[in-house]
Amino acid sequence: MHTMSIQRKKIHPHKYSLWIAMGSITMMFIGFTSAYVVKRSQANWLAFELPHIFWLSTAVILLSSLTIHLALKKFKERNMQRYKQLITVTAVLGVAFAALQWVGFSQMRANGLPLDGPVSASFIYVIVGVHMLHVLGGVVALLVMFGRAYRTRVRTYSPVPIEVAATYWHFVDALWIYLLIFLSIAR
Repeated sequence: MHTMSIQRKKIHPHKYSLWIAMGSITMMFIGFTSAYVVKRSQANWLAFELPHIFWLSTAVILLSSLTIHLALKKFKERNMQRYKQLITVTAVLGVAFAALQWVGFSQMRANGLPLDGPVSASFIYVIVGVHMLHVLGGVVALLVMFGRAYRTRVRTYSPVPIEVAATYWHFVDALWIYLLIFLSIAR
């Protein structure tokens, strides 16, 4: 009888933890959007158009997904100079995304939709604000990558940290697209 050794490919612990975290974040936003749908059916719901700058911020975060994808590619090619440039651009675009979201909040306030105003506006502040915090968390991770990239002595060329950061970055990008479409349709 021939015995075959089956070897499973193991997932790196950091990648596994990331997938658990992304599952938790997804569940949180499912809860937010479900509550939004339930509240929207109430008589006092005020429908309004999202700030147009949210669409501009979408272009920015999509561009940042491209730059982090290219950064990972350059890292794997050991083109560290180009990697450094791309990881820096990605972090800057992440900050720009959050700044544009903040401008969108300012536009909402200027249009008589403060955080403590209509429930529909409060939902936008909470949903978009919590997403923005997750993007800023990603920016912190990118800044750590940035710091490691600019160290004079590189100890390891493991792609795992940048793979984890890139996966998370693509996740918050996709999450934003879902949220923007949801909030645009479910007004």
